Amino acid sequence: MKRRKFLHASLAATAGMATLGSSASAGERPATQKEIYEWREYDMRFGVDRGLLEQYFKTALIPALNKYGVKTVGVFKAWKETEPAKWYVLIPYASIDSYLSVNTKVKADADYIKNSAAYNSIPADKPVYNRFTASLMTAFEGWPVIAVPPGAPRIFELRTYEGYSEDAVRRKVKMFHDGEFDIFKRAKLNPVFFGEVIAGDKLPRITYMLTCNNMEERDKGWGAFVADADWKRLIAAPQYANTVSKIINTFLVPTAYSQV
Repeated sequence: MKRRKFLHASLAATAGMATLGSSASAGERPATQKEIYEWREYDMRFGVDRGLLEQYFKTALIPALNKYGVKTVGVFKAWKETEPAKWYVLIPYASIDSYLSVNTKVKADADYIKNSAAYNSIPADKPVYNRFTASLMTAFEGWPVIAVPPGAPRIFELRTYEGYSEDAVRRKVKMFHDGEFDIFKRAKLNPVFFGEVIAGDKLPRITYMLTCNNMEERDKGWGAFVADADWKRLIAAPQYANTVSKIINTFLVPTAYSQV
């Protein structure tokens, strides 16, 4: 109980600081509770039966999360699959309180326990993944909730920006609020979520996701983005110099049962 209270207090304090440090454009969006995002990456083992993990997602994890109010769980695989494979999961929670309470309820849920039986029975000498990593993010104030795209076939681009300091990341977040959101929309690079990572590895960093119908549309969109007059103004501003020290982008496609 003490550990749970400590975690709650720590996450709440971090989220509060993130809110104070943001600079959302006034009047563009109504005040909305910022979501919390859990992002998981599963490093699969070579030659394993991926169906065991997918069955767990489909029949146990996603239904249980949905049952307790998490309605849009995303499950993705690499656009160009590799062997061994990686699987990615996005879980958006309404708040830190929701993150804590939903996870507690899911673990004790009778249906979840029953539907996880096969997954939990995987023998120790035949694991399906090496490990999975997880990070927690707070949504940007100017984009506080996930934008779920239509269910048509599409690609997703996950982008992570590492900064050399907390202030560099703070200034990069401000840069999004000072114009990048609108540039993305004009370029038809459709944003899904924007998150400042508050727990995980390689801090400080931010992660966000865009989506397009196909790679050709994505390439055209980025061409329009870098040519946009507002982007040229932002990139030339001294306050935004040296905000990003490393960019990692990953191209993903949703699984058939993904809700994002």
